[in-house]
Amino acid sequence: MIFDARPCELGEGAFWHPVHERLFWFDILNRTLHSQEKSWTFPHMVSAAGWLDAEHLLIASEVGLHRLDLASGGHEVLAHVGSPGTRSNDGRADRQGGFWFGLMGKRAEPGAGSIWRWHRGELRRLFDGITIPNAICFTSDGRAAHFADTATGRVMKVALDAGGWPVGEPEVWLDLTSEGLNPDGAVIDSEGLFWNAQWGAGRVAAYAPDGSFLRAVETPGAPQSSCPAFGGTDMRTLFVTTALEHMDESARKAHPASGQVFAFPGIARGLPEPQVLS
Repeated sequence: MIFDARPCELGEGAFWHPVHERLFWFDILNRTLHSQEKSWTFPHMVSAAGWLDAEHLLIASEVGLHRLDLASGGHEVLAHVGSPGTRSNDGRADRQGGFWFGLMGKRAEPGAGSIWRWHRGELRRLFDGITIPNAICFTSDGRAAHFADTATGRVMKVALDAGGWPVGEPEVWLDLTSEGLNPDGAVIDSEGLFWNAQWGAGRVAAYAPDGSFLRAVETPGAPQSSCPAFGGTDMRTLFVTTALEHMDESARKAHPASGQVFAFPGIARGLPEPQVLS
């Protein structure tokens, strides 16, 4: 079902705020953060968020990390990162209160991207040489992180220490190259299943902790599924952002739900998004 019909050129960054009990998501190319009741427009492209407290979000943008006041719409830069040729992409809070986000070239230049972590005022680059950083999410016990470079078709897994920082080198956890699938945003549910939006396939696919495929939920009329999030009062609704980007007029007519946000009740039970510790 369609949750919100406002078309996003590049929908991303969906997350359910556990205090406000509402969904937030982004239209990156239109520099906008949406909720069902309100929208906030920024001077720069924005893509992902975590909640700092009941009234403030941490926002990843093309110039760094911002603290947004939800009531006034005012925002301040907490950390500058990036360059004129890059923008932020996928991001999510980890179980230890850190916030991971990716940077990428504005034209998806090969290897121009990286993944960063903010935790208690410290900003550190974790991985570089990435083209399109995506699928950032965390196991339910907080002991490991996933991320992907969509351009490679592979989802990685890396161990985390008690503070949430990576330990050792990432390893390939899920290789989708043989299926021609493009891993985009991802989230892990309360049973440890990995739910991955697959750009171009019009679906969110669920994988067991060992990487085996379980099932998929389709986004009809919207092939460019981009980011899943669980929410609702019982955390059992799967929300999915989609995109219009790269679609010409004929493709947009053929796929009329593109760019809209979907909601699928009763799919699985999610986990609340952790609070970001600044």
